[in-house]
Amino acid sequence: MKGTQPATKKFPGIRDFFALERNIIVLASSTFLLGCGENLWAKFLPKYLRTLGASIGLVGVFGTLQEFVDTIYQYPGGRLTDRIGRKNALVIFTGIGFLGYLLYLIAPHWSFIFVGLLFAMGLSLAQPAIFALIGDSLPREKRAMGFTVQSILKRLPIVLAPPLGGILLGKYGIKGGIRLGLIISLALTALVVFLQKRYYTETLSQIGEERKSGSPLARWKGLNPSLKSLLSADCLVRFGDRLVKIFVIFWVMDSIGATAFQYGLLTGLQMVISILSYIPIARLADRGSRLPFVALSFLFLPMFPLVLFFSKSFIGLVLAFMVAGLREIGEPPRKALIVDLAPQEIRGEAVGIYYALRGLAVMPAATIGGVIWAFKPQVAFLISTAIGLAGFFLLLIRVREPGNPILLRKIFCGRTSHLDT
Repeated sequence: MKGTQPATKKFPGIRDFFALERNIIVLASSTFLLGCGENLWAKFLPKYLRTLGASIGLVGVFGTLQEFVDTIYQYPGGRLTDRIGRKNALVIFTGIGFLGYLLYLIAPHWSFIFVGLLFAMGLSLAQPAIFALIGDSLPREKRAMGFTVQSILKRLPIVLAPPLGGILLGKYGIKGGIRLGLIISLALTALVVFLQKRYYTETLSQIGEERKSGSPLARWKGLNPSLKSLLSADCLVRFGDRLVKIFVIFWVMDSIGATAFQYGLLTGLQMVISILSYIPIARLADRGSRLPFVALSFLFLPMFPLVLFFSKSFIGLVLAFMVAGLREIGEPPRKALIVDLAPQEIRGEAVGIYYALRGLAVMPAATIGGVIWAFKPQVAFLISTAIGLAGFFLLLIRVREPGNPILLRKIFCGRTSHLDT
């Protein structure tokens, strides 16, 4: 009968609700399998370095190098994604990661781990390809849910795999346990390469010369002004967050007096709240505006150090870590908004530019935070909050998503004229 809708439209099935298009299913499976393998040993890698003869100083250098490589791989990963296609990029980058894990496995000396890092971080090259694939595979009204599925399946292995890795280390020792974890990780990575090669479908037509041309500076100049403003706001809130992030454990355990078990409970609470918020928020963000949820994330990020500042007991810490969990409330909508604002023909490159610049801007934060923390931890918390709030307000006054006015104007003026959209 005309005007009626099929039952599947009124009551969408699980696959439709979670935006599980074929490519998204393969991507979700890949994310989960890679995470299960890597998290068996990743947390214990510093101990592995020590057993191979690295000093404490070299372990610190390794951590810095991880962050640096992750940052500089973003742009070339995005550019290659646009040149060779999403499917080829993901298969190649996952294969590069496989080589890195192999070098970790056979390493007779800590220097092999440093060389292996350059390959193992090949999965960082894949981040722009993941964004581009979700953007190409899903319409605007399903993208936040697509990113939500990836976020959940990325975090579940963080909860599940490290305890299993700890069991392996307890039974076989540091070297034996980590190497067994690496063997499992290599097997899962090989399975992921097979799944990607066999089941991904390329969604874009043959890449033209116009997509291959253009310098990074020219690309940057051509990006949507709102995407640039979103990046600037993101850099501020992340810089503020990183000023104190690595030192939170010292405040919780040394200043407040929480036990290691209580700290574990607090981080678990944070993760649970983040995961529980993802699905309903993604649904709302896909049906309406993404910016309000991004703004909430950008507000909760600087609120976390402020609430920690006033925490004097375990109950206060519970409240602070609940706020920390809510910091991720707008993460899938933010990623979806990046895809919305990035031109389709250079989507991978635009995402690469975004994350490379954000990484470079945020990189000095922990070092600067350490200097401030040594002076007075409370000052570090207040500066962290102030910088984060600057990013929050920048988002309110400068970022506009397609079809909607600037958020601050929308809040105070309601719906605006066509001139605002």
